Amino acid sequence: MNEVKKSVVAVIDYGMGNLHSVAKALEFVADDNTKVVVTSDPAVIDAADRVLLPGVGAIRDCIGEMYNTGLVPSIRKAMAEKPFLAICVGIQSLMSHSEENGGVDCLDHFKGNALFFGEQHTDHDGSKLKVPHMGWNQVKQTINHPLWEGIPDNARFYFVHSFYVVPENKNEVAGTCDYGLEFCVALSRNNVFAVQFHPEKSHEDGLQLYKNFIHWDGKPSSANKD
Repeated sequence: MNEVKKSVVAVIDYGMGNLHSVAKALEFVADDNTKVVVTSDPAVIDAADRVLLPGVGAIRDCIGEMYNTGLVPSIRKAMAEKPFLAICVGIQSLMSHSEENGGVDCLDHFKGNALFFGEQHTDHDGSKLKVPHMGWNQVKQTINHPLWEGIPDNARFYFVHSFYVVPENKNEVAGTCDYGLEFCVALSRNNVFAVQFHPEKSHEDGLQLYKNFIHWDGKPSSANKD
């Protein structure tokens, strides 16, 4: 019998952080026909069926390493052609610009900016909130999307970040969160989906998002939620 060719999910390794937890979470929800690879090889990324872009630390370092490793062309190619998921600082890297470190030009896939919460960030009642935004918070789903399948609206996900994305096109917002202000935590356009939170640290709902990604064909469902 001919062996069934496995679907490959490439987790991009551009030298920023330990990708073990992301890969392990994907492997946990993957079926026997799916192979998860952590790779810095452009050829492997180009040949993969799905691509995940992680991100940790400072955005200037992340963008710099993407260029230094020569992976930006493969990242752009994947975003143009196949199911693509960006997580954590990965969502910020897809914006036009971040105000971190005095200003950083990003990959400009989504028009808009990543902004700092501010040292004096306050809640709606005026009480001071800690920055970074760290811990569990509810995510409101603003569109119907295959990656939200099986995840309750207002499910809680785990966050660690000091910057938040502000897209120019509000129709690209797929989810929001409240931390002194309502801000975007998920973006969607065509075959690209990006989230600010850490799915691999978000228990069942995070694992469900990864499972949805593994089975996603890259087609969006952009109807607004009722």
